[in-house]
Amino acid sequence: MSKLSRRFLLKGLLGAAIAALATALPRFAFGAWPEQAFRTKNVPDTLQALFGTASVITDTKGITLSVTDLAENGAVVPVTVTSTLPAVDSIALMVDKNPSTLAAQFLLAPGLKPFIKTNIKMAETSRVIALVRSEGKLYSTNKKVKVTLNGCSS
Repeated sequence: MSKLSRRFLLKGLLGAAIAALATALPRFAFGAWPEQAFRTKNVPDTLQALFGTASVITDTKGITLSVTDLAENGAVVPVTVTSTLPAVDSIALMVDKNPSTLAAQFLLAPGLKPFIKTNIKMAETSRVIALVRSEGKLYSTNKKVKVTLNGCSS
């Protein structure tokens, strides 16, 4: 086998291996990614897909949702959620009028302070809903945010 043929073969095999790895890696890295929940279009369907229930305790004093009243650019809306509830293992953010209701979900390790800080996208003026799962129960609070420039494409 000539040197040129060997190089050609090795480059082809390396390219195929990289392509296979790039295809398979997201499945391993994001194995717990709630694909169905990100496809839902309303809050009850998102709750059902994400947590298997639509039963939520609302307006709890154990959750602090910090988000602006007016978002000039819906593409970047900073959100912070903290909680004083015990044994929090999940914090989710939803935007009820977005093309996809679920904006983010964070799974927290036991013993960590329940705190997240992130940016979300908002398609239009709507409620930002923070959901906290504590000891198997869902708690939520929300705040209406006025968006002046759309941040999501349908």
